[in-house]
Amino acid sequence: MKVKVPNILKSSPLIRRHVENPILDATRVPYPTALVFNAGVTKFKGRYVMVFRNDYGSLKEQTLEPHHTTDLGIAFSEDGIHWEVSPQKCFRLHDEEIIRAYDPRLTVIDGRCYMCFAIDTKHGIRGGIAVTDDFEEFEILSLSSPDLRNMVLFPEKIDGKYVRLERPFTVYSRGGEDRFDTWIADSPDLKYWGNSDLLFGVEHVPFANDKVGPGAPPVKTAAGWLTTFHAVDIDPDRGQNGWEPEWKKRYTAGIMLLDLANPKIILGMYKQPLLAPEAGYETHGGFRNNVIFPGGMILEDNGEVKIYYGSADTVECLATAHVNDLIDLCLKGS
Repeated sequence: MKVKVPNILKSSPLIRRHVENPILDATRVPYPTALVFNAGVTKFKGRYVMVFRNDYGSLKEQTLEPHHTTDLGIAFSEDGIHWEVSPQKCFRLHDEEIIRAYDPRLTVIDGRCYMCFAIDTKHGIRGGIAVTDDFEEFEILSLSSPDLRNMVLFPEKIDGKYVRLERPFTVYSRGGEDRFDTWIADSPDLKYWGNSDLLFGVEHVPFANDKVGPGAPPVKTAAGWLTTFHAVDIDPDRGQNGWEPEWKKRYTAGIMLLDLANPKIILGMYKQPLLAPEAGYETHGGFRNNVIFPGGMILEDNGEVKIYYGSADTVECLATAHVNDLIDLCLKGS
């Protein structure tokens, strides 16, 4: 029996949605598409880069699983707000075993851009890591065993090892209940991963009763690793809430602060949503309404934090806050 989450959740007053939201949608893509969302965003070689999930099937096809009408598009920006989408898509996986790759997350490490992504296969969901220097050619470094997704990399080695956050699908060990938590692991080479530990569970987040998992790759601050996460609650009383016959979930964005030297230590977590679905483009007219999924976070020199998030599984949006305010939220807790 899932714990009931309050029906109304509010975003922190310290965060601001951009007035031009959505900053990217299907109408601004120069090839046929239906949904543009859950992008990875970073700064790379002097400009902003966005790799976005591109679902290009018909609306009817979006409700069919499994399907392979998904690939990754790419856009560039000079200010992180106004985006020019490349006429060429940048990444696609599909063969006899792999159905699709989606939900990219970008991290720059030592001058190279690494992309984590999820893969639907005929034998489970896997997580992948690839590296690129130009977003035209990608070298796939590793593919996890099933069932794992929502992986994000820290932007530098910690104690000589690469570190990532991840969300396993531990259905069997949780008695078949739809309940997933956030884990942390490390690697000597980005290929072989281990030393896995639970970072935090659903029970640690008051506004979740179903899933908690990584959001955008962590950002380094003097106080610790500033880290977003996604939190999901289910309410059986919810009915149709998008294009599907029913959608009982709500996705919100949370924020926490991890220790710089040992990110398995949570220094603080804001016990309320950083972002909850409130704006019209988050709550109405989407593929799956009431969904906020953070996928990119950039700390600017002036202390502004840009948080990029998918909205209603349909469009890409931007919210901003000052880094000191976000750190205070984490350390004060509520």
